[in-house]
Amino acid sequence: MQREQQTTSTLEQQQSNRSRAEKGVAAARAQVGSVAAQRETAEANLREAEAQTKQAELNLDYTQVAAAQSGRVVRLTAAVGQYAQAGAALAMFVPDDIWVTANFKETQLAKMRVGQKARIEIDAYPGRPLEGRVASIQPGSGAAFSLLPPENATGNYVKIVQRVPVKIVFDQPPMDRALGPGMSVVPVVRVDPGPSLYERLRAAL
Repeated sequence: MQREQQTTSTLEQQQSNRSRAEKGVAAARAQVGSVAAQRETAEANLREAEAQTKQAELNLDYTQVAAAQSGRVVRLTAAVGQYAQAGAALAMFVPDDIWVTANFKETQLAKMRVGQKARIEIDAYPGRPLEGRVASIQPGSGAAFSLLPPENATGNYVKIVQRVPVKIVFDQPPMDRALGPGMSVVPVVRVDPGPSLYERLRAAL
């Protein structure tokens, strides 16, 4: 009888331990679910923070305007703290790579070729000519590529000698002279590589 009571007591104790263990397992599972939910929330917050960081880096890049080549900024109209509207002109850029656009008559282009030497006299620096060469000849007159090209399809046609833009680059750009857009120059292209009459006479004397 005593042994039966002892066995019953042991069984009840083990059942109680099992019940407590099952409750512990259920509590652990609930805690795991809570931790998993917290992890998902943390990952979502991390992704949101990463997106905000990328957007901030992009906005920071927008605060810097980089030019494709070196040069100078002129006519700066923007100020610190000012908001820039889309399409608004904030400044003008003058590149260090300068050249001359010479508008020669179309009758002067018969012997003109790319690579021929040129002599450039600048009105702002008289007596100090610069050497250059022909870089390109526009395939068409300046009027043909203007905003409003002239229409000559009329019965009263008058022939006018057209001007063709010729790009002349400097062999050695001057470092001691300030050059910029709009300055007046007198370019002369050497279309005949042979010595001129003046050069032959000078050499003979």
